[in-house]
Amino acid sequence: MDTFTVSGPDISAAWIRACRALDQLPGRRAYHTVVRIEDPTSDDPRVRSRLDRILTSKQKQPVRTVANTIFPAALARSAKDHDTLVARYQDAFPTLKRLHRGNQLGTYFDRLINYPGPRGRNDQLAFIIGRLRQQQETRGPMTACYEANLVSPAADHDRGAVAVSAPVRVPGVDNGIMQFPCLSHCSFQLDRAGRLHLTALYRSQYMVERAYGNYVGLGELLAYVAERSGLHMGRLTVVAGYAQIDGGFITKIRPLLAEATTPLAA
Repeated sequence: MDTFTVSGPDISAAWIRACRALDQLPGRRAYHTVVRIEDPTSDDPRVRSRLDRILTSKQKQPVRTVANTIFPAALARSAKDHDTLVARYQDAFPTLKRLHRGNQLGTYFDRLINYPGPRGRNDQLAFIIGRLRQQQETRGPMTACYEANLVSPAADHDRGAVAVSAPVRVPGVDNGIMQFPCLSHCSFQLDRAGRLHLTALYRSQYMVERAYGNYVGLGELLAYVAERSGLHMGRLTVVAGYAQIDGGFITKIRPLLAEATTPLAA
């Protein structure tokens, strides 16, 4: 089975190494890929700018737009607290769906703060932040013990786990074969040094059209949850069941990959 595992100090380096690894595989396709990013809030603006130009030339969304579907960073910076952020986003959500065709089935951030469970809607991020704060008040904060239920994030509120999951996909609702959501799962881990890490699972990932923006959005999400929980931000790990360099992009990104000074080996 064709696969790869790469690491990078920042988003740009990790993305370049992943694309280089894919370009060496038959059909530029891989399975069960792993990308680790040490500082997921940092990237090279020159790489992002060049990628944005490539995306624009193909009438695709720029990096920032893709990232905003996972975490609305600008809105979060202007919100005094989490409740304010949620209220503002929910007010703006009908407009977001109307303005962007890709948002018709929803956004990842909406699923994180408004997940449909059997007992009603759930703000998963508020629960995760609350649980992390609670665990820090104990003598031995748990690190990776339990996962929240995939159907109802609120069902396990009293079990004291710190390895908290944020499901995105809704059984019985998200039935499209190639539609939203490709991001299936977000899982946060707290280590003994007080750093919060994030693992994200994708069923499928387009490495040029979406991956860079996904990394940016996930990094900002991780930084937000860590800051609200009084923790230090740790590593982002992205696992994709299936990854590919989207058709028509390879000739456009090869000059960028070749000119980048980042070597493939970690």
